[in-house]
Amino acid sequence: MPTKLLELEEERRNAILNAALKEFAAKGYNEASTNIIAKESGISKALMFHYANNKKDLFFFVYEYFTDMMNKEYFEQMNYDEKDILERLRQSYFLQLELVKKYPWIFELNKLSTATNPDEIKRELEEKSINSQPQCYEQLFDSIDETKFRDGLDIEKCKQFILWANLGFTNQILEEARNCAFDKWDYDSIVAKLDSNLQELRKLFYK
Repeated sequence: MPTKLLELEEERRNAILNAALKEFAAKGYNEASTNIIAKESGISKALMFHYANNKKDLFFFVYEYFTDMMNKEYFEQMNYDEKDILERLRQSYFLQLELVKKYPWIFELNKLSTATNPDEIKRELEEKSINSQPQCYEQLFDSIDETKFRDGLDIEKCKQFILWANLGFTNQILEEARNCAFDKWDYDSIVAKLDSNLQELRKLFYK
């Protein structure tokens, strides 16, 4: 674990980690360019490896750092006492928006495993994934108030439809966020769009 990265001040550390996550998620371990990571971080390659030792250490540090960040600032912050699935989703969106402000590519974390070779790196990553994989996506749809749904609906299928709609809207928000400086976000517009979409889901599925 390259602990020197943890000793960096937050802005410099985030610049390196965000650039590395973006490059690794887009291209996988083999094809990711440390030259590009260093350039986008605003530092020299030699200085980057002073902090991160080598490409492999940087790759696994990125995975472990952002997995821990997702657990602490997203999954563990969810309030599962809320039994209305659409209210849970609304809560989820706000947590995601706060994370994306600091880490624009954090929700691409799952792509590290699907785009990664060689086999040795992939096996090590899979072992770490098994040990650290959060269960939030399953929990999100568990123990909900099913009495809110209209009579005669297949609740499990409704959950699936809501999940698909949720993923589509989440991807749209994240894409728009990455293409716009966060200080220029029209936050009220995002919230209005979110609430409008959730209201349409209520009309479809709720009594």
